[in-house]
Amino acid sequence: MRRILNASLGTQLFVLQTVIVFLAVGGTAGVWMEHTRSQLDRQYQQRALAIAESVAGLPQVREAFARPRPELSLQPIAAGVQAATGADYVVIANREQIRYAHPNTALIGKRLSTDGSEILSSGHAWTGIQTGTLGRSVRGKAPIFDSSGRVIGLASVGVLQDTVADELGSALPPLLWTVLAVLLAGSAATGLIARRVRRQTFGLEPREIAALLEQREGVLHGVKEGVLALDLQGRVTLVNDAARDLIGLSAHDVGRELREMPLSDRMRDVLDGVDAGDDRVVLHRDRVLVLNRTPVAVRDQQSGWVVTLRDRTELVRLAHELDQASSTTDALRAQAHEFANRMHTVVGLLELGEHDMAVNYITQTSEAYGLYASGIREKVADPTLAALLLAKSAEAAERGASLVLAEDSRVEEGVLGDPHDAVLVVGNLVANALDALEEIGGTVEVSVRTETDGLHVRVGDSGPGIIPGLAEEVFREGFTTKIAHAGPRGLGLALTRQACSRRGGWVRVHNAGGAVFTALLPRREDPEGTRPRGSGTGERRRDGTDGERESGTAGRREKRADGRRESGTGEEKESGTAGGRGRITDAELPR
Repeated sequence: MRRILNASLGTQLFVLQTVIVFLAVGGTAGVWMEHTRSQLDRQYQQRALAIAESVAGLPQVREAFARPRPELSLQPIAAGVQAATGADYVVIANREQIRYAHPNTALIGKRLSTDGSEILSSGHAWTGIQTGTLGRSVRGKAPIFDSSGRVIGLASVGVLQDTVADELGSALPPLLWTVLAVLLAGSAATGLIARRVRRQTFGLEPREIAALLEQREGVLHGVKEGVLALDLQGRVTLVNDAARDLIGLSAHDVGRELREMPLSDRMRDVLDGVDAGDDRVVLHRDRVLVLNRTPVAVRDQQSGWVVTLRDRTELVRLAHELDQASSTTDALRAQAHEFANRMHTVVGLLELGEHDMAVNYITQTSEAYGLYASGIREKVADPTLAALLLAKSAEAAERGASLVLAEDSRVEEGVLGDPHDAVLVVGNLVANALDALEEIGGTVEVSVRTETDGLHVRVGDSGPGIIPGLAEEVFREGFTTKIAHAGPRGLGLALTRQACSRRGGWVRVHNAGGAVFTALLPRREDPEGTRPRGSGTGERRRDGTDGERESGTAGRREKRADGRRESGTGEEKESGTAGGRGRITDAELPR
């Protein structure tokens, strides 16, 4: 028994099913034999009764009872009937149950071995199984009536059970052959089933299957990447914890079709395979996800797909911060290079003895940059947005373009609340415009103004513009016309639209001497206790800092007018501030 329990799964199944087949066939055969035996007993009982009633109804039998010695007439009659019908015995007895006829002549004149008083008293026939002098037999007993209808005796006819058993035995060979055939067929079917189960389980034992299931659950729910399995009909068959968190699904979504789930069209297209390819970028619930859809084949037949989801939000944010840091570094390098050229010019003028010209040169260059920076601050009072525009202006100059702030620009300090989304929208649109002017140069015009419904942004460039058929496609995540570079591409405009749409705004594009992007970023009240950096600092500046800055600015302007102030400190301060702020906030992903 222990060897069977320790045997392989196929062996256990074979033994178990073989035992079941044996029990089923054996039980069926036993029931059939018992039923056949009962039928034979009833048939022989009715046959014996019919012979007994025939004997009891013979006139010769009734007449013999009136003679002095009835046994002399009745014994030949009983022997003839026994021989003619094949019964094992025919017994005739009188009302006192004394035998007048019996196969054993020595028992004639003696009392019956079984009681027949019930037949004699009631006058009704009887059938059953009893044990007599010849052995156990199936019997039928009938009363004998005289001419007046009075019971004068009985006739008993019987068939020994050995005879019934012999007839039952003659029916056993077909039954045994049938049972053997069924057993062979059942054993063969059991072998085929065990083989099929072994093939479907890849020859693994139950403990191995259980171990694989435990490992599968552990790995599936332990990995940080999301895993989503789909069948050929597009129904979700499996989803791990990471995928539920990334997409926002629940355990009840298993078994549902993709079209029934609250997913964006972009996400549904990638999962369905409409947008096929590797590393498909999808924006979903403020996350940047990278999806890969791989077909799954079992025994060379496709059974579905497995989709892996990776959260690249932090990576993309860091990549954008790295890009911005690189841009800021390039801007600072350009300014340092320009400053070095100016210093060389000043040194040359001083060496030539042109002191007045050197002072005028320093004053002019300092005032030019100071006027540009103060001009931006006059129109854009929010310090973060102003710093971004200063940094982008320096980046534009480095890339051979120019950034112009439109005259209608007006952003009051504190009205933006948290400037995160504003910086994202403006920074991405300006970056996109500068990319359009790559290697050809040109002008980028930026207009930012706050109105009652929110922040209106317009960014136009003098580049080739947008192909009309791609006016909507440019906002799709993953779309890009740039040559591949390191880091994610095709996200800036998609993030811009997402930021505007999240607040109920919009972003559009049209051509007017180049591409012109317009956007509306509705206002959003800041939650209590999370005051943005701009508002808090604004109050302090009104109390003291602004006064110092204004006086400092005025002082610088006065000194520039006198021609005695050097421009190095102010220039470094302005460029450093612009670069620092631009690096922190530009193109930062929403979280």
